[in-house]
Amino acid sequence: MTRLRRALRRFSRDELGTAAVEFAMTVPLLLAIFMASFESGFLMIRSIMLEQSVDMTMRELRLGHYPIPTAALLKQEICKRSVVLTNCDENIMIEMVRINTATWRLPTSGVACVDREEDIQPVTALQFGQQNDIMLVRVCVTQDAMFPTTGIGLGLPKDSRGGYGLVSVTAFVTEPG
Repeated sequence: MTRLRRALRRFSRDELGTAAVEFAMTVPLLLAIFMASFESGFLMIRSIMLEQSVDMTMRELRLGHYPIPTAALLKQEICKRSVVLTNCDENIMIEMVRINTATWRLPTSGVACVDREEDIQPVTALQFGQQNDIMLVRVCVTQDAMFPTTGIGLGLPKDSRGGYGLVSVTAFVTEPG
């Protein structure tokens, strides 16, 4: 029994490997912080690029630079300007509705995003206004989280494939022609 006590006492006083224990305890925390900051930074870049590309495209539309505007053309223009959005053409939904200035009633439904599990997507309104009409534009692009199980990616509302919806909302008045 004394041998066992001496061995345990010697083992408890031995300080070899203590740095490895501290390292093993802190590395997961540091990796989680790194992954969360990387995810949040990339989410912010995607969001800013979407906002800018929607604003630029709507400016071109408002000024009449698109002779025959269609949903496909607007999607193409938005996706062309937002270079960091992956598979943008397949994952974008655009809704454009005229706001009635008599009632000022805004859409009450949430912004429609692409459901990548379904083959058929919901139909969204795409109305092109007349002179001096107020138009509300809502755009949603579904993007995959880089680290869907950690940090910010874990807290984002995601679809079954790990994608979250980036939303951009803008409004403009149709210019007189």
